[in-house]
Amino acid sequence: MRTFGKIVVIGAGVLALAACGDKQNTAGSGQQTSGAAPASASSSAPAAPKGKECTADDVKTTGKFGEAPTITIPDDCDPPKKLITKDLEPGTGEGAKSGAQLKMNYTLVTWSNKQKLDSSFDRGEPFDLTLGAGMVIQGWDTGLDGIKQGARRLLIIPPDLGYGEGGRGIAPNETLVFVTDAVSVPAPTN
Repeated sequence: MRTFGKIVVIGAGVLALAACGDKQNTAGSGQQTSGAAPASASSSAPAAPKGKECTADDVKTTGKFGEAPTITIPDDCDPPKKLITKDLEPGTGEGAKSGAQLKMNYTLVTWSNKQKLDSSFDRGEPFDLTLGAGMVIQGWDTGLDGIKQGARRLLIIPPDLGYGEGGRGIAPNETLVFVTDAVSVPAPTN
């Protein structure tokens, strides 16, 4: 099971997730979560299949780079089974490679309930990560490969590249939809 790097409970069970980490959480691991108790995952039954998989073009977003986006997930198609990436704004310079120190802003909406679960835009603080180092879910490590400075990228992440069996507020087998902004992508040193 993968967990978020830091969790803060706000009000009655609403979560603000401070980082999308990829650390393993096992009983007795002693992993710290800022003292917050984990929230229970959604218990709703899966929706009946619609018969066609959604594409990046089916998911609607608003906002430009640097602005908090809105993400609208359609009702007439099923979540994709493979990672989907789409640059909404292309950015400039060389694309990020494994080992790059990135600063990213993001908004996360969960597919099953179409609700925003987290946003670094709301906190006013980008998220730092080393691409390809396993600091984040595999969908980010793979989906952000090649992202350029100033790019806005849509990531639709299937459960096997996200949080799989769920936990920490993420339902089992949840598809995750992110809009990410590459605030800082350093030029390669070699």
